[in-house]
Amino acid sequence: MFKSTKFIELGSCAFRQPTAESHCRFLHGYRLTAKFWFEAESLDQNNWVVDFGGLKELKKVLQNQFDHTTCISKEDPKLDEFNRLQQAGICDLRVMDGVGIEKFAEWCYKTANRHVHELTNDRCKCVKVEVFEHESNSAIYEPTDKPVLDDRELTDFIGNKDVKEPPVEPPPVKAASVSSKTNISSNTNKLKNKWIDPDAPKNSWLF
Repeated sequence: MFKSTKFIELGSCAFRQPTAESHCRFLHGYRLTAKFWFEAESLDQNNWVVDFGGLKELKKVLQNQFDHTTCISKEDPKLDEFNRLQQAGICDLRVMDGVGIEKFAEWCYKTANRHVHELTNDRCKCVKVEVFEHESNSAIYEPTDKPVLDDRELTDFIGNKDVKEPPVEPPPVKAASVSSKTNISSNTNKLKNKWIDPDAPKNSWLF
């Protein structure tokens, strides 16, 4: 499997978390950057996972969403007021399913994955996106669904070894009969070995 990464500047974006108890409930902004992870089982004719030059259109789509825009959740209780600001030409509004760098990372992942699938004729895919609001804070979106291994992949996974059936427990072994010459106590209590039994007649094992 081949992998490559790409940083793309998303632009300066304003947003808010209306349910936050902190100052994050106020409209504020960050200069956002995103890191993309791309993956392919085979390379193109130039030995590339993805042609970075072919991501210029993706960059335009991303910056159209985030650069000098105001991103507001569709659940924001003040959405009507933001719509009025948009109509008054005060902000360039983007209404999203959710806001914050976690939701921005998810949006960027879905947009990038769709783009590179079309760009590479399904040869390459986006597997992860990290969005930074500044050098200290970032969030990552990575899909959790994993494809089922086919027979070849399963063989590789187990190290080219045959899959063995679970061991079958052997039948219980019957206790061997004891010779009549053996000195065994008729006491039903657990017998003690003479070499650790101080009450037993002395023999070569007793210290």
